[in-house]
Amino acid sequence: MSNKTVLYIEDNFHNRRIVRKILGSRGYKVIEAEDGISGFNMIGHLRPPLVLLDIALPGMDGLEIVQRVKADEELRLTPVIALTASAMRGDRERFLEAGCDDYLSKPVRALELIELVDGYFNGVNGG
Repeated sequence: MSNKTVLYIEDNFHNRRIVRKILGSRGYKVIEAEDGISGFNMIGHLRPPLVLLDIALPGMDGLEIVQRVKADEELRLTPVIALTASAMRGDRERFLEAGCDDYLSKPVRALELIELVDGYFNGVNGG
């Protein structure tokens, strides 16, 4: 797997397309999962260097996914960024407390997404 691979777990086609175009323009390969169960399974099988994770997902929600990833000895160091429409006061803290390494609210802003993802791949954000 390319070291510039990102797994994006998101049930909304349009959101996946936008992120794929933004990150693809920067040389990233975006692998997509449409629901929580397949997304979690892909984390285990593919071991992606970075996961972008919607919180409201069918099958298994994002908080359960990140808790399972962080509880797994082999997966726990995988950086997981919550990318969600939940932008209420306290949501960022709640997602970080649940185990997410970072948080971005939707609608996604291209420059903000690129800077955050580049930071993980360049070791700036702990990646």
